Amino acid sequence: MVNEEAKPPVCRIMDHGKYRFEAEKRARESRRKTRMADLKEVKMRYKIGEHDYQVRLNQARSFLSNGDRVKSIITLRGREIEHPTLGFELLNRMVGDLEAAGDIQQMPKKEGRNITMIIIPKKV
Repeated sequence: MVNEEAKPPVCRIMDHGKYRFEAEKRARESRRKTRMADLKEVKMRYKIGEHDYQVRLNQARSFLSNGDRVKSIITLRGREIEHPTLGFELLNRMVGDLEAAGDIQQMPKKEGRNITMIIIPKKV
């Protein structure tokens, strides 16, 4: 290892195996501290009961508090596909209820028979 800024330049003799081991150890330590945010799903239908809605809301809140993103899915079956506005209203209600825990990453949008929305945790 050579220090070019020193006058005159200084060269240090070192054990290359030990140097590589220390570098890999620092890299492992930095990887261990990082955490990938998972994408958790909360599925429901727009004809959901109040208690079931609260259960899904609490699940989403706990996922957000753990630092995970939440994908809310409303499935439309049969004639329900004729009334997607009811599904959008339910997702907007969910956004209002989760306002303290998260922000919207992807606004509610219809994808075939599903209406999906992604919520990310609030920045601390």
